[in-house]
Parts: sequence; C-alpha cells; structure tokens
Amino acid sequence: MVGLGREGVGAGRPNFVTAEPFAAGVTCVLDEHAARHMRVLRLDSGAMVGLRDGFGHVGAGQLVRLTKTQAYIEVTEAVEVAPLPAVHLLVPVADRDRMLWLAEKACELGCTSWRPVLWRRSRSVSPRGEGINFQQKVIARMVGALAQSEGAWLPQPFPEATLERALLAAPPGQRLVLDPSGDALVGAGTPLISAPVVLAIGPEGGIEMDELDALREAGFRPARLGPTILRFETAAVAALAIARTSLGASAVHHPD
Repeated sequence: MVGLGREGVGAGRPNFVTAEPFAAGVTCVLDEHAARHMRVLRLDSGAMVGLRDGFGHVGAGQLVRLTKTQAYIEVTEAVEVAPLPAVHLLVPVADRDRMLWLAEKACELGCTSWRPVLWRRSRSVSPRGEGINFQQKVIARMVGALAQSEGAWLPQPFPEATLERALLAAPPGQRLVLDPSGDALVGAGTPLISAPVVLAIGPEGGIEMDELDALREAGFRPARLGPTILRFETAAVAALAIARTSLGASAVHHPD
C-alpha cells in the first residue's frame, strides 16, 4: 500500500480529517462519517490513527471511544506543516462527475485554491457542476482525498465565477493558460515555473478567441502540454503535477 513505511506523524495509519484544529493532549471528536469508516475498518479502542485538519495541522492519536455517530480521539502528537508553494487552479464549470474526480486529484496533488470558471462553452454542458450544493460535494471529495493522500492543507474553494470576475480575483504570480497555440509548458528554452502559479484550464471544445485575448491581457501565457488535445480534467492533473514537480519543494514539519 502506498504510504506504508513512510516517516512522519500519522503516516501509514488510517487518517481522518477533523472539523477543527487540535493539539497534543486534547481529545477531539470526529463526526458520524469518520465513526462509520472506523467501524468498516474494524478499529477498536486503543487503535492509533492519523489526524489532519486541512489547515496545516497534522497529528496522531488513540481511539478511546467509538459510538454510532462519533469517535473520540486522544491526541498524542501534533505538528504544523508549512504550505507548499502556491499553485492555484481556474477550472471549467463542466460535467459534474468529471469535476468531482478532478477535485479529488487536485487535492491529492496539493492544489492551493480551486475556482470554477463559467466559460462560454460551459453553458452548453448538462448536467454541469455549479451551485452551493455542488460546492459542498467538491469539498467533501477534497476532504476524503486529503486523508487518503496524507496531505496537510485543503485547497481553498471558491464559488464559480464568470471569466471576467475570475480574472479580477486571480492571485498574483506566474499566470499560465493551457492552450494548443502556446509554447511547451516545460522543456528547453521555456521559462521556469516559479511560485506562485495560476493555472487556467479551459472547457471542452476549447477557449474562444476573445476569452484567450482577455487572459493574455490579464498576464496569462498560453502553454501546451503535448501534441494531442486533452480532456479538461486530464490537462489539469498533468499541469498541476508538472508544476508541483518543477517547484520541487516539500513541506517542512514544525513541532508545536
């Protein structure tokens, strides 16, 4: 199993995400979903589990009580983990299931923030992922992915926005938009990727010319991943993985 034998607090153990920050010596209470998962794993009192809150706190603790609706964990270790260099994603409002899959993978790869963009071609998609209820599903997928991947930070989720609003709200940094017309994302003669990075991923069918012009005016450089046209979720995962590898920084643990 990936992760077994790794060093670090909570590594290689069943991991659960808490609703609030925690510290060594306190007892934290996990919700019904976590309690049900523990019963599926057949964990008994005394079992050691990993904890993370999605805001940089990672810990380990002992299961002291398990009911149908709650799990009580006595925290034995807790550390703070520095965030990875920032990589922000602008993703298309698209097919719901494919967006949820991407949310999961984006969290596994350490995405810093997630903002869906309503591109012009997004409007023809049905059923598409948008609205408050869908955003809650995205967060739930990310929470599950954080526990599985033994990460420390959840991506900051933002509601969907028009391209104009997304560009106004986009954080500063190296801005890249995936487009077949651009130069290669990495390779000889291409600019090095440096944090913070903002990656814009277009919709199925591609970004329309006036939208690409708006991106260029906002400082986005077109970049391509390869010779073929990729689905949006494939392109996003590939670009995020390349950015993470290029930045090459790992989180640093600081004891409380």
